[in-house]
This record gives sequence, structure tokens and C-alpha cells, in this order.
Amino acid sequence: MKHYRTLLFDIDDTLLDFRAAEQAALALLFAEQNMQLTDEIKERYKQINQRLWSEFEEGRITREEVVNSRFSLLFQEYGYSVDGTVLEAKYRGYLEEGHQLIEGALELVTGLQPHYDLYIVTNGVSKTQYKRLLDSKLHLLFKGIFVSEDTGFQKPMKEFFDYVFARIPHFNAEKALIIGDSLNADIKGGQQAGIDTCWFNPGMKPNKAGVEPTYRIQALAELLQILVKEKEPV
Repeated sequence: MKHYRTLLFDIDDTLLDFRAAEQAALALLFAEQNMQLTDEIKERYKQINQRLWSEFEEGRITREEVVNSRFSLLFQEYGYSVDGTVLEAKYRGYLEEGHQLIEGALELVTGLQPHYDLYIVTNGVSKTQYKRLLDSKLHLLFKGIFVSEDTGFQKPMKEFFDYVFARIPHFNAEKALIIGDSLNADIKGGQQAGIDTCWFNPGMKPNKAGVEPTYRIQALAELLQILVKEKEPV
């Protein structure tokens, strides 16, 4: 059985509740634009945003194209012409204030910190991610934070993981585990990089990605059971 040493954590919807932060930021943005944020608009934004980020993860568009076009595309569908870059800046300011924790996240990481080398591996905007980690008090518990904007690559690209591994002292892929909610960015990315993977899936979403994680958990506390089991002698 393996005895893991290095644990790589995703942020959004793994440790921090991105959905809650996103909903609060969208509500403030739309109120500022004097436009009602309906459930239909929320769903359409989600679809546009997910499509753009998927294209980013596949290397087809840049991060700047994602964030600076999503609101212009959304508002265009409802007959409004807006400056996507300006709205993105306003939205980003609201989003940076969102640091709601996933249930059990702080307790889990606090308990693991004395026993493992903990690192953050996340796609996103550096300024936003660092501020949210700082406000949530999580940042002090990690030995390093790797954001796609800083690395020049994004999950699931192997180059992102190569960048990370090269900067972790005495890194051993056989003793590393990535924990995240994205089958593409985290699980596929981890597999391509040659490390074990743990899919955090509290909503019990079906696996349609064609990749099989090493482990599956529905609550963060379940990770402790996996780590304890892996330490037990065969």
C-alpha cells in the first residue's frame, strides 16, 4: 500500500465554495447593471462560462479570452451590448470577496498539515485566488500555491504539473495524490502527470469523462479514511 507524502489540492468547489462566491458576485454585478438576475440567466451564464473554460483547458483559447468575453456573450443574448472587459473587472472585485469554505475544509487541512506536504494547484486568476485563500485562513497551511496564471500553463496540461513538480523539494510522483472536483482538470490532469487522483464529488455527478480516479469521495472527511488506510501495513 502507498504512503502518500505530497497532497495537491484544487481550490474551487474542493476547499472553497466557488458556487456561493460566484452567485453573490453575479447578484451584485447584475444589480449594478439594473438588470434582474433570473434563474434562466444564471443557467445560461453557467453554460457559456463552462464552455469557455473547457476551451481554455484544451488550450484553444487564452484565459483573457475566457474572462473578457463571457459577459459580453451573455448580455448579447439578451439584447444588450456591454464591454466584457469592464464587467469582468467589476465582477472580479466582487468575486475576490467570496471565500466561503466547503464543509470540513479548514478542519481537514489543519489536521493534515503537520503530517503531509500540502500544496494548492488551481486554474484561475492569481490575484483572486490568493486573496480568497488569504481571507479564508487556508494559505498558511500550504507549503506552496500554484495558479495557472503564474505558471503559464493550466490543468490538465502536463506542462502545468511538470512546473509544479519541479518546484516541490524531493518530489516523488509515487507518493503524491491530487484531490479535486474536476474530472478533466484534476483527475485527467493527474493521470497524465503520473500521480494518483481523488475525485471529490459531493453531488454524486455521473462520470462521463472516460477517466477513472484512483479514489472517490463525497465528503472531505472521507479523505482521512483513505490516507489512514494507505498507511496500514499489508
